[in-house]
Amino acid sequence: MVWGCFHKNGLGPLVRLDGRVNSRDYINLLQDKLLPYLNTLEDKENFIFQEDNAPIHTSRLSNEWKARNNLTSLHWPPQSPDLNPIEHLWDVLERKIRAHNPLPKNKEELWQILQEEWSQIHSETQ
Repeated sequence: MVWGCFHKNGLGPLVRLDGRVNSRDYINLLQDKLLPYLNTLEDKENFIFQEDNAPIHTSRLSNEWKARNNLTSLHWPPQSPDLNPIEHLWDVLERKIRAHNPLPKNKEELWQILQEEWSQIHSETQ
């Protein structure tokens, strides 16, 4: 599984997640990857944090952490992945991986190609 984010000016980090991810894992990801990325933005105060309604995004622990870190999430209707703009990027990334020659033969090759292709997605695509 991978996690990624983007902003109007570009892509954020792509993060590899191994195994099952719980709320504590998600909070660590936000702390270690999202917050440092947000600190690189010129317009740090003018963004919308958008997640879907996955249980790790809406858990009490996650909500408390986001509140302590002033990270307000956009209210999201249930069962609406088609409205989430990152789904478009996941589709672009998947098409790039499927078109890659040669195709990855294992998880490590897949991770390397994912990072390579993610970094080459142009801002116009986002």
